[in-house]
Amino acid sequence: MTGKLTSFGIRHFTLMAAAAACFSFGSMLAAPVAEAGCKDSADAGVDWSGCRKRNVILSGTDFTGANFNKTDLFGSDLRETNFSGADLSRAVMTRVNISESNLTKANLSKVDGGRMVFQSVNLTEASLEKAELFRADFDGSNLTNANLNKTELGRANFTDANLTNAQITFTNLARANFTDSNMTGTDLEKSWTYLTNFAGVDLSGVANLTQEQLELACGDSDTVLPAGLTAPAKWPCGSDD
Repeated sequence: MTGKLTSFGIRHFTLMAAAAACFSFGSMLAAPVAEAGCKDSADAGVDWSGCRKRNVILSGTDFTGANFNKTDLFGSDLRETNFSGADLSRAVMTRVNISESNLTKANLSKVDGGRMVFQSVNLTEASLEKAELFRADFDGSNLTNANLNKTELGRANFTDANLTNAQITFTNLARANFTDSNMTGTDLEKSWTYLTNFAGVDLSGVANLTQEQLELACGDSDTVLPAGLTAPAKWPCGSDD
């Protein structure tokens, strides 16, 4: 009897010890992997995916090719920063100031970026597809060949922006401001243009603009329309609060 109990006790102790060792080893492996990237220095190619970087000052940093997928950057200062080729998809960027930065070919798809400031930013060939950019400010930015399909751009500002060949289809542009912007080759198929301001814009080269969209939009005597379309009897633009 004693021998059997002793044997059972030994086997039980051995199994418990092995399980504890596996748990401890697994924890040692998992914890550093989850935290290491977030502690890495700001630099090109850094992997800060899923990290919390709220209200930080990172202006002037080279983040070429870096990974910010699902990173929380709420309220951060990212001015004059190089994000060329970086992955910022699904990042939280509400109230981020990213002015005068390079975002060439960057991925900002599904970004949560209400009231972001993109003034004088290079967004050539960048993707902002399905991003939430309500009241974002793109004043003077270059969005040549950018993808803004299915993006929330209500009340966004594109004054003096370059939107040559940009894709802005199935997009909410309600009360957005395109005053004096370059929209040569811009595609506006199926986009919602309620009180969208096209004052001073040459729309003659815009693709898939319809009379129905114009009837909802705003313009002035300097707005040039595509062949076959006419200005509404009275542009429905007034003061916008």
